[in-house]
Amino acid sequence: MASTIIEMAAEIVAAHASTTPMSSEELIAELQKIHSALQSLETGKEVATAGEETKTTVTVKEAFKKNEVICLVCGKGGFKTLTRHLNSAHGMKPKEYRKQFGISSKQSLSARSLTEARRKVAQERGLGNNLAKARQVKAANATAKKAKTAKAAPKAKTAKTKK
Repeated sequence: MASTIIEMAAEIVAAHASTTPMSSEELIAELQKIHSALQSLETGKEVATAGEETKTTVTVKEAFKKNEVICLVCGKGGFKTLTRHLNSAHGMKPKEYRKQFGISSKQSLSARSLTEARRKVAQERGLGNNLAKARQVKAANATAKKAKTAKAAPKAKTAKTKK
Protein backbone atom coordinates (compact mmCIF):
# COMPACT_ATOMS: atom_id res chain seq x y z
CA MET A 1 0.00 0.00 0.00
CA ALA A 2 2.93 2.35 0.69
CA SER A 3 4.04 2.18 -2.96
CA THR A 4 0.52 3.22 -3.96
CA ILE A 5 0.76 6.27 -1.70
CA ILE A 6 4.14 7.13 -3.16
CA GLU A 7 2.78 6.78 -6.68
CA MET A 8 -0.24 8.93 -5.84
CA ALA A 9 1.99 11.59 -4.27
CA ALA A 10 4.26 11.56 -7.33
CA GLU A 11 1.26 11.98 -9.66
CA ILE A 12 -0.11 14.87 -7.61
CA VAL A 13 3.24 16.65 -7.51
CA ALA A 14 3.80 16.02 -11.22
CA ALA A 15 0.41 17.58 -12.03
CA HIS A 16 1.20 20.57 -9.82
CA ALA A 17 4.70 20.98 -11.29
CA SER A 18 3.33 20.90 -14.85
CA THR A 19 1.40 24.12 -14.21
CA THR A 20 3.70 25.84 -11.72
CA PRO A 21 7.44 26.37 -12.18
CA MET A 22 9.24 24.78 -9.22
CA SER A 23 12.87 24.30 -8.24
CA SER A 24 14.18 20.87 -7.30
CA GLU A 25 14.09 21.77 -3.59
CA GLU A 26 10.47 22.88 -3.91
CA LEU A 27 9.60 19.63 -5.72
CA ILE A 28 11.15 17.53 -2.97
CA ALA A 29 9.43 19.53 -0.23
CA GLU A 30 6.09 19.31 -2.05
CA LEU A 31 6.50 15.56 -2.54
CA GLN A 32 7.23 15.07 1.17
CA LYS A 33 4.29 17.24 2.17
CA ILE A 34 1.85 15.43 -0.12
CA HIS A 35 3.15 12.01 0.92
CA SER A 36 2.73 12.77 4.62
CA ALA A 37 -0.74 14.18 3.99
CA LEU A 38 -1.77 11.03 2.12
CA GLN A 39 -0.39 8.85 4.91
CA SER A 40 -2.33 10.86 7.46
CA LEU A 41 -5.51 10.45 5.44
CA GLU A 42 -4.93 6.70 5.12
CA THR A 43 -4.51 6.23 8.87
CA GLY A 44 -7.51 8.44 9.61
CA LYS A 45 -5.54 11.22 11.27
CA GLU A 46 -6.27 14.86 10.64
CA VAL A 47 -4.00 16.51 8.11
CA ALA A 48 -2.10 19.22 9.99
CA THR A 49 -1.29 21.52 7.09
CA ALA A 50 -4.60 21.39 5.21
CA GLY A 51 -6.10 24.85 4.92
CA GLU A 52 -3.25 26.56 6.75
CA GLU A 53 -1.04 29.04 4.99
CA THR A 54 2.64 28.42 5.53
CA LYS A 55 4.94 31.17 6.67
CA THR A 56 7.98 31.68 4.50
CA THR A 57 11.53 32.35 5.57
CA VAL A 58 12.00 34.97 2.85
CA THR A 59 12.83 38.43 4.15
CA VAL A 60 11.11 41.55 2.86
CA LYS A 61 14.30 42.60 1.11
CA GLU A 62 14.64 39.23 -0.64
CA ALA A 63 10.96 39.20 -1.67
CA PHE A 64 11.32 42.16 -4.04
CA LYS A 65 13.72 41.04 -6.73
CA LYS A 66 14.60 42.61 -10.06
CA ASN A 67 12.31 40.48 -12.24
CA GLU A 68 9.86 38.97 -9.75
CA VAL A 69 8.10 39.47 -6.44
CA ILE A 70 7.55 36.70 -3.88
CA CYS A 71 4.41 36.66 -1.74
CA LEU A 72 5.40 36.69 1.93
CA VAL A 73 2.10 35.07 2.94
CA CYS A 74 2.31 31.85 0.91
CA GLY A 75 5.85 31.96 -0.50
CA LYS A 76 4.70 31.79 -4.10
CA GLY A 77 6.93 33.67 -6.53
CA GLY A 78 7.18 34.69 -10.13
CA PHE A 79 4.84 37.66 -9.94
CA LYS A 80 5.45 41.00 -11.64
CA THR A 81 3.01 42.63 -9.22
CA LEU A 82 1.34 41.30 -6.06
CA THR A 83 -1.93 43.24 -5.97
CA ARG A 84 -4.11 40.77 -7.89
CA HIS A 85 -2.57 37.73 -6.15
CA LEU A 86 -3.16 39.22 -2.70
CA ASN A 87 -6.79 39.93 -3.48
CA SER A 88 -7.63 36.63 -5.17
CA ALA A 89 -5.56 34.16 -3.12
CA HIS A 90 -5.56 35.77 0.32
CA GLY A 91 -8.41 38.29 0.28
CA MET A 92 -6.01 41.05 1.33
CA LYS A 93 -5.63 44.63 0.26
CA PRO A 94 -2.10 45.99 -0.35
CA LYS A 95 -2.41 48.22 2.73
CA GLU A 96 -3.13 45.20 4.97
CA TYR A 97 -0.20 43.30 3.42
CA ARG A 98 2.18 46.20 4.02
CA LYS A 99 1.01 46.53 7.63
CA GLN A 100 1.34 42.79 8.33
CA PHE A 101 4.93 42.60 7.09
CA GLY A 102 6.10 46.14 7.97
CA ILE A 103 6.60 47.26 4.38
CA SER A 104 6.88 50.98 3.75
CA SER A 105 4.05 52.63 1.83
CA LYS A 106 6.70 53.99 -0.54
CA GLN A 107 7.76 50.43 -1.48
CA SER A 108 6.09 49.33 -4.70
CA LEU A 109 4.50 45.87 -4.62
CA SER A 110 5.92 45.11 -8.05
CA ALA A 111 9.19 43.86 -9.49
CA ARG A 112 11.91 46.50 -9.88
CA SER A 113 12.16 45.91 -13.63
CA LEU A 114 8.44 46.62 -14.05
CA THR A 115 8.67 49.76 -11.91
CA GLU A 116 11.67 51.02 -13.90
CA ALA A 117 9.91 50.32 -17.22
CA ARG A 118 6.81 52.23 -16.10
CA ARG A 119 8.94 55.13 -14.89
CA LYS A 120 10.77 55.27 -18.23
CA VAL A 121 7.50 55.30 -20.22
CA ALA A 122 6.09 58.06 -17.99
CA GLN A 123 9.20 60.18 -18.51
CA GLU A 124 9.13 59.65 -22.28
CA ARG A 125 5.51 60.75 -22.43
CA GLY A 126 6.17 63.75 -20.21
CA LEU A 127 3.60 62.68 -17.62
CA GLY A 128 5.58 64.35 -14.82
CA ASN A 129 5.48 67.71 -16.62
CA ASN A 130 1.76 67.31 -17.31
CA LEU A 131 1.15 66.57 -13.64
CA ALA A 132 3.12 69.65 -12.56
CA LYS A 133 1.14 71.84 -14.97
CA ALA A 134 -2.16 70.40 -13.75
CA ARG A 135 -1.18 71.08 -10.13
CA GLN A 136 -0.30 74.68 -10.98
CA VAL A 137 -3.65 75.21 -12.70
CA LYS A 138 -5.49 73.64 -9.77
CA ALA A 139 -3.63 75.85 -7.27
CA ALA A 140 -4.34 78.97 -9.36
CA ASN A 141 -8.04 78.07 -9.54
CA ALA A 142 -8.16 77.49 -5.78
CA THR A 143 -6.56 80.88 -5.00
CA ALA A 144 -8.86 82.62 -7.48
CA LYS A 145 -11.88 80.98 -5.87
CA LYS A 146 -10.70 82.02 -2.38
CA ALA A 147 -10.17 85.58 -3.54
CA LYS A 148 -13.62 85.65 -5.15
CA THR A 149 -15.37 84.33 -2.02
CA ALA A 150 -13.37 86.67 0.23
CA LYS A 151 -14.36 89.65 -1.94
CA ALA A 152 -18.02 88.61 -2.02
CA ALA A 153 -18.25 88.04 1.74
CA PRO A 154 -17.92 91.73 2.85
CA LYS A 155 -20.57 92.82 0.30
CA ALA A 156 -22.99 90.26 1.66
CA LYS A 157 -22.48 91.55 5.22
CA THR A 158 -23.04 95.16 4.25
CA ALA A 159 -26.22 94.26 2.39
CA LYS A 160 -27.60 92.53 5.49
CA THR A 161 -26.71 95.41 7.80
CA LYS A 162 -28.53 98.00 5.62
CA LYS A 163 -31.84 96.15 5.83
